[in-house]
Amino acid sequence: MRLGLIGDVHAEDRLLGLALDAMQRLRVERILCTGDLVDGQGDIDGTCRLLVQADVIVVRGNHDRWIRADEMRSIPHAHKMTELDVATIGFLKDLPVSTFVEVPEGKLLLCHGVGGNDMCRLVADTRGYGISTNEDLLALLFNPSITFMVGGHTHRPMVRRFERGGGKPPLVVVNPGTLARDEEPGFSVLDLAARRVERYRLSGQTVSAASTVSIDTA
Repeated sequence: MRLGLIGDVHAEDRLLGLALDAMQRLRVERILCTGDLVDGQGDIDGTCRLLVQADVIVVRGNHDRWIRADEMRSIPHAHKMTELDVATIGFLKDLPVSTFVEVPEGKLLLCHGVGGNDMCRLVADTRGYGISTNEDLLALLFNPSITFMVGGHTHRPMVRRFERGGGKPPLVVVNPGTLARDEEPGFSVLDLAARRVERYRLSGQTVSAASTVSIDTA
């Protein structure tokens, strides 16, 4: 099983189209997205159409939650619900907070932050106290049926393995990064058979391989 992973989109319809085309060539079986579709410099209606056409599994990000409540609309490049197509509004309203995808090793949890908390930050250098007090992460670690978590929010690509001990499988956390043009846009591919995460960079009209990280859920 090869899963395409898209992080925070922020209305980048052109880069999203580039990523989706590349994933088709990379022969992914399903595509997952961590949300934050709105509030960006591209076309949000076009973004949502692309996601629907590609049958992408999408969850709600904090920006998607904010726009529904008309909150935080003074942030740069903010959208308003009154500016959106009817189909886009319906799509945003139907986004779940999180969802599960069955994988050979157990369950993959797709979310925006960590679990049901779309504001929870987890980055590569989160250690010690930051881990022990992260109740959202700890709740996942106490559920050994969840072997993968794909989350976003930080815009920083990451692959981390959290041990559970006691012979239980570890939790592998993958953050695909973001498509935001002002940062380092890219996407990832989780190859469960080869046990690796492939990172791809988007630049102009070019897609290039950036890195490969081996994973092991044994």
